[in-house]
Amino acid sequence: MTGNLSRFRVLVAPGLHDSGPEHWQSRWQRLYPAFERVVQDNWSDPVLPVWSERVDEVRRRDARPTLIVAHSFGCLASVHSVAADAANVAGLLLVGPADPDKFGVATLLPREPLPIPSIMIASTNDPWMPLERAQQWAQRWDSTFINAGALGHINAESRLRDWLFGQQQLQLLVDRAQNVKPLQY
Repeated sequence: MTGNLSRFRVLVAPGLHDSGPEHWQSRWQRLYPAFERVVQDNWSDPVLPVWSERVDEVRRRDARPTLIVAHSFGCLASVHSVAADAANVAGLLLVGPADPDKFGVATLLPREPLPIPSIMIASTNDPWMPLERAQQWAQRWDSTFINAGALGHINAESRLRDWLFGQQQLQLLVDRAQNVKPLQY
């Protein structure tokens, strides 16, 4: 990846059951060893306030401008975290978000634009979030919406390997985030 990614701290926020070794998030961490993973205490119990608090906790460890690369329920936890306090977060890449209604957390998520740049990538055949619902959430959050086609849940089963298209979207987020001064603590 080119550009000024080195200006940013990158947090990887996986979803339910974490991201296994062949998931694009794990592959990106091998490609970019400086990327840090948000590790949940219980990957099998998606409690939004608990997961969001862990995102907060990891964010507070470092004051550098941060980009969060989230997947599935990790998207919901990251949005919840940023909506409550966007300090030092420069942008969000939301990939294959889980449907908040499936987890009963829609009322806990913002219905207004996020205070930072964000990109949402969704699939036409994602079993965890219908495309139309993903578009609605992206519109509410003022996220740039990308229809990635039929990629399932955009996870290891999608066989994306290093997922160059996703890396390109992260670079676009870097470019957008460079033009926004992050909030400071």
